[in-house]
Amino acid sequence: MGKTLTLEEKKEKIWKLKEVLPVSILNELEEKLKNIELTDEELDKILAEVVKEYFKAQVEPGEAVGTVAAQSIGEPSTQMTLRTFHYAGVREFNVTLGLPRLIEIVDAKKTPSTPMMTIYLDEEHRYSREKALEVARKIELTTVENVAKSVDVDLFLNAIIVELDPDMMEDKGVTIDQVIKAIEKTKVGKVMQDPENKYRIIIELEETGEITKIQKLRDKVLNAKIKGLKGIRRAIIQKRGNEYVLVTDGSNLAGVLGVEGVDYRRTITNDIHEVEAVLGIEAARTVIINEIMNVLEDQGLDVDIRHVMLVADIMTQTGRVRQIGRHGVSGEKPSVLARAAFEVTVRHLLDAAVRGEVDELSGVAENVIVGQIIPVGTGIVHLYMKPPRVKEK
Repeated sequence: MGKTLTLEEKKEKIWKLKEVLPVSILNELEEKLKNIELTDEELDKILAEVVKEYFKAQVEPGEAVGTVAAQSIGEPSTQMTLRTFHYAGVREFNVTLGLPRLIEIVDAKKTPSTPMMTIYLDEEHRYSREKALEVARKIELTTVENVAKSVDVDLFLNAIIVELDPDMMEDKGVTIDQVIKAIEKTKVGKVMQDPENKYRIIIELEETGEITKIQKLRDKVLNAKIKGLKGIRRAIIQKRGNEYVLVTDGSNLAGVLGVEGVDYRRTITNDIHEVEAVLGIEAARTVIINEIMNVLEDQGLDVDIRHVMLVADIMTQTGRVRQIGRHGVSGEKPSVLARAAFEVTVRHLLDAAVRGEVDELSGVAENVIVGQIIPVGTGIVHLYMKPPRVKEK
């Protein structure tokens, strides 16, 4: 048995490979091996195996990475279910998973069918359920409809009468004064409390009108915002590990990041376009990768993250999120023939002819169409030969 290496000796030996391995792998090796007793020979064997595995994992020059990624994601996704699942045992929460969610992501839909946020809290609020509830109440959109037993129209008095529910008001943390202020902001009419019943609010309309007009005024009262953020319909508190986290039905990233008590570094939404608008294209790319991986892992499918990263890269390479389809990646290819091979062939060819476009034949589809060798694998190699000089007699 050889001498056991010290921490410094191990570190020195690992970092000698900085020309061969990326820094992230060297850091991971250092972290994982720091508490393991190793001799010089044992560490050499481990490092040789890591280098061997790293080179095996690299892509060969000329590899058809796009085709491999499409097959690697496309084949497992045929096994996905087409259901909408209830979220984490909460009856009112539905969340789109499986193939519909995957299609939604690669089609870069403007708004997801079930927008959701996971809101992490700061040091002061994350360990107490009461403090987490305070933040949830600030965030959750509360309208008059949420705290009213009934909202009736009295044509005889030419008024709208709102009956408040004290239990709902307590649950939402709302006072009568807040409700009155919210109704006054709608400017529907004169707002006053019934002297006999403090939970009854009477709104005297300023003018008489048709029943349809009064009905619109009633809807305006129902939708009057008391507090909270637009788009956040519901916020529930979940215990994850030793901290409390808020999960919302609806999304408003810009609004939530400004709320006191929210940890803005970890708070996320499943709305890709919202992330792009608030945090930029690199953040949107990360969300695309995470969302696709979550969908695949939820279905128990093992797909290498590099295939998903390639999809995210191609969707975001222009600095905006594009769908993979006619109105995005496939419809914006530089090659005329590649665009025409995908959809609406005649229109693409006519448009290109009008503009006088030139096809460089640099991709796969266009070379297949014209019957040339495709630039993949050995086809990517251009061989040049210098002929031998013939000696003059």
